[in-house]
Amino acid sequence: MKTYFDCWAEVAGALFSQALAGEPELGQSLPKPLGAGSFGWVATLAGDVEGRFAVLLDGAVLETPLVGEGMDQKAGWKELVRETFDAAAGELLARTARKCHVASSDEIAEEGPVSHAFQLRSGDRTWTLLVQDELRAIDAEAQPEAGKKAAPEAGVGEAPGVAPPSPGPGLMPGLELLLDVELEASLRFGAREMPLGEILDLGPGDVVELDRHVADPVDLIVGDKIVARGEVVLVNGNFGLRVTEVAAPRKRLESVRCLF
Repeated sequence: MKTYFDCWAEVAGALFSQALAGEPELGQSLPKPLGAGSFGWVATLAGDVEGRFAVLLDGAVLETPLVGEGMDQKAGWKELVRETFDAAAGELLARTARKCHVASSDEIAEEGPVSHAFQLRSGDRTWTLLVQDELRAIDAEAQPEAGKKAAPEAGVGEAPGVAPPSPGPGLMPGLELLLDVELEASLRFGAREMPLGEILDLGPGDVVELDRHVADPVDLIVGDKIVARGEVVLVNGNFGLRVTEVAAPRKRLESVRCLF
């Protein structure tokens, strides 16, 4: 089964190539000590996977403007590394259904026990990147409470004629007949009212400012109803949504009713 580290290595390789100048390649290598000026960040994860996951970089990487000319190189690396932490959590959810999130992210300068080593290569330049993986998977299966009988596994010990489970609390009877119907869902990052003249004047390179801050949650829309909100993540090279809040079941059903 894929681990958080496996997912991090995949998304980091893709993000570094896409976001950094020269499209450098990230590949695993033998570990070696970092020189003076090394820097990095540690993420504390919580959920089905918890613990610390740190990334440290060779300080010499700051001498090359990989995050863009005229940019604060360390600040740029900070945002990029933190993005890989979040993207790896989204990838882990997509691959294994294990949910975790970055509870905190802090700068780290001291080199600890190294789990994995990478080499970032751009042209004839190479830099070392070290990973400290102190994560552990949490057993999601809760033990039955004392005095209560554990539910039998599906298909084992079921009496003939037992009705299938209900679709959930608060849902109308017979809804299970519609559960396989595919509906189109979309993400809404924001909106803005614009005069027709401005719309007609739009051209390549123009920027349309929306009514939502970059840190605000985005909406998951089905029909014309908001059924959930969450954070945008990168999943296997595609945008995805990590759900942080959902509407009540009956509210979500309203989005289905408006389609028929």
